[in-house]
Amino acid sequence: MKPLPAPTWLLICVSLSLLAGAATADSVAARPPLILHAAHLLDVSTGRLLSPGEVSIEGERISAVGTAVAHPAGSQLVDLGESTLLPGLIDAHVHLFLHPGAEDLQTVEESVPQRTLLAAMAARDDVLAGFTAERDMGTEGAGSADTAVRNAIDAGLIPGPRLRISGNAIDILGGHEDANKFNPAQHVLSNADYANDSAELVATIREQHKEGSDFVKIYQTGHDQLRDGVFQTPYQYSLEQLRAAVDEAARLGTVVAVHANGEPGTLYAAQAGVASIDHAAQLSAETMALMRQKHIPAVPTFAVIEYFATHAATPTQAAREQAMLDYKIKEFKREVAAGIPFAVGSDVGPFPHGTQARELELMVQYGMTPLAVLQADLLNGAKLLGWGGQIGELKPGYYADIIAVPGDPLEDIRVLEHVRFVMKGGAVVKAAVGQADIETATLVQPANGRGLPGLPHADLGKLGVDPSHAAAASSDQSNAREPGQQQRQPGR
Repeated sequence: MKPLPAPTWLLICVSLSLLAGAATADSVAARPPLILHAAHLLDVSTGRLLSPGEVSIEGERISAVGTAVAHPAGSQLVDLGESTLLPGLIDAHVHLFLHPGAEDLQTVEESVPQRTLLAAMAARDDVLAGFTAERDMGTEGAGSADTAVRNAIDAGLIPGPRLRISGNAIDILGGHEDANKFNPAQHVLSNADYANDSAELVATIREQHKEGSDFVKIYQTGHDQLRDGVFQTPYQYSLEQLRAAVDEAARLGTVVAVHANGEPGTLYAAQAGVASIDHAAQLSAETMALMRQKHIPAVPTFAVIEYFATHAATPTQAAREQAMLDYKIKEFKREVAAGIPFAVGSDVGPFPHGTQARELELMVQYGMTPLAVLQADLLNGAKLLGWGGQIGELKPGYYADIIAVPGDPLEDIRVLEHVRFVMKGGAVVKAAVGQADIETATLVQPANGRGLPGLPHADLGKLGVDPSHAAAASSDQSNAREPGQQQRQPGR
């Protein structure tokens, strides 16, 4: 069968992935074997760059990887040209239910149904940017609505990354995400679920698990202050309380992740055995020793602080955010030197979804090598999300979550901002115009799984496809909105 011209298969692929959702597992399984070919392929575990690189895909999983793999009869070749193939990126700290603007007003003015629709759009933007797996760290007042987004993605109804979700985060009365600055007489609701002691923590975890959560998100520190260069942040839960939460999560077969910026809250978190310490602006030597021993990664979230510093409403606010960023950079260098494990999480939501590759760039800029950041993102990230041995590497048996970028990310990590091709679970989600020839049978298909006949470019109208929609979908996702004043503290 003659391949379609590249613009034709692109328009079908991208338009249907956005308008009809992702491919079903059945439709991908019924497809002939697919071979991706590119100038290079990155082995993340070793840092070795294979040239050229090929990946063979059968159904939703990788069957072979190398410089040249077998091309069985009936297989279809996708030549991605002068690109580098690597695993789909992982963001271990996102907020699908947030967008740029004043967060407190989003949760008050926007209904949960409206926020859920926006979250679905955010999930689409993130996967188009190459993030094929994410951990959503709290809906910020939308309860368990993230369960619906995750389930719709899993069912192939909408495009988006693989998701681990927490529902609302958990907080104390008057804690980090409580509605502290509103008129008390208005009884504005917290953006988190209250739990003030061990018994309430256990009850809240059980309720969230019942509603579909994959893990537990707890606010362990806040409100943060930096005065005369001295960082201070009160802890919210004692060591005993955190241990009760970790034990209950373990009973349910899951884990606890904490928002924790400083001591002693970070120490209590490490002692309790949490899965990750997110933000991690201040870690003592004792805390870092425990993190090394227990393999607890820090998730720095630089990108959100940088965004706040450059989009602040006033010069005073900008100076405050920049001082916090400078402090985090100094402490991050200590953490890197101490050899603690890291994962990559951007805290995207307060800044535009689909732009969070900036986080990997900042981690390189502030002291890690590109390979170390990619290993933190893909190897540690896969383990943190509970998909170790399933995603994060291009290996036989792993899910075919694959991206292609121009150039070599080991030489210039910034190429991750320009993802040309995205595949998730063997289904093409995004491709750049003129990049490859591929038959329509291998493309992302409608949720009904019926597939597409071969159609010449002029017959796109028969599919109800507007080429302008496809062109827009293939562009980089900036999704920019006018920034509003951030009323809550940075770091969610």
